Amino acid sequence: MSRESGRGDGQWYPPEWPERIRALANGELTPVTPRRAATVLLLGDTADGPTVHMLRRRASMAFAAGAYAYPGGSVDPRDERPVGWAGPSPAVWAERLGTDGEAAQAIVCAAVRETFEEAGVLLAGDSAETVVADTTGADWEADRAALVARDLSFAELLARRGLVVRSDLLSCWARWITPEFERRRYDTWFFVAALPRGQRTRNASTEADRTVWIRPAEAAAGYDRGELLMMPPTIATLREVASYGSAAEVLAAAAGRDLAPVLARAELRGGEIVLSWPGHEEFTQHIASGAGS
Repeated sequence: MSRESGRGDGQWYPPEWPERIRALANGELTPVTPRRAATVLLLGDTADGPTVHMLRRRASMAFAAGAYAYPGGSVDPRDERPVGWAGPSPAVWAERLGTDGEAAQAIVCAAVRETFEEAGVLLAGDSAETVVADTTGADWEADRAALVARDLSFAELLARRGLVVRSDLLSCWARWITPEFERRRYDTWFFVAALPRGQRTRNASTEADRTVWIRPAEAAAGYDRGELLMMPPTIATLREVASYGSAAEVLAAAAGRDLAPVLARAELRGGEIVLSWPGHEEFTQHIASGAGS
């Protein structure tokens, strides 16, 4: 996707933004209601510190084409169906996520489901003390494909295999809401989780043309050089987890994180558009009034 921000980094910046920002400011654009979504920073440990699993979205994607991101996606209404559950209850998660219990369950289930759909990793087990050891067989792939096609709900998959969601393997790190001027909007909770022992990732997503395990600081450096394209929440979370020495340290730190949603602001000041993300000054854009017109 092209960028016209004049910056040297890899910040995702669609060329239609200025026109849509002006339309919003002039009352000519009605913001789309954001869809609930979940994404997961899947972490592994090395001698040099944690690595994170990332995928590059295909150039043909309608949203964030070419950008590096984490496994994730929208909440499926069927994620609200009753499932086997271990770890903090939906009520506990509701307090943490700022939702009701039904929504909290759906968000957590979406995080687990999307990680399985896009990375082949399943944060579930047959009891509160176990985790699935291997998800690479043909039968698992058939179930994963059925989930993607929406021929099988996540609740049905778990029930069929006698599994429970291991909600204790997840911690919530941040919450970002897509700007009001975007065509597609998501209210996204960013989770962190360690790769379960015995499981391995694979590029299982039809939405990605590449996947990598990469140290957060290395990925951030690639963004700074303009080599890796990313949306603001992706690079922000990478910078935040880069200072920790292990996946366990990241998960422990998540408990004290502020989950107040981050939402971009667009203001017209002195003939230019100023686009900012509160608390994340590095993403501020100053756009000439005629840009994108």
